[in-house]
Amino acid sequence: MKALIPSHKENKRYLFIRGKNPKQFIENAIFDFIGISGLSKCGLSFIESAPTFVVICINREMVDLVRASIAISPEKMEVEKVSGTLKGLGK
Repeated sequence: MKALIPSHKENKRYLFIRGKNPKQFIENAIFDFIGISGLSKCGLSFIESAPTFVVICINREMVDLVRASIAISPEKMEVEKVSGTLKGLGK
């Protein structure tokens, strides 16, 4: 199978989210706000996780919806930083 040319690849953004056990609640927060179709469009993947923070990777077009879903979730989570590269997050 041939590799995709760069213009056909998804543009990703990385989010640094702080909270208490945020990995458990992120998928539910996104699902409750934008539904199963929106969850599949955002292409959510977990890069790194710890008890107090998580780094996720999502599709660029869905950044605003994911930030909104995390902001209105009943769990106390907040997006600290959004970046186009992992190095930009200050890992």
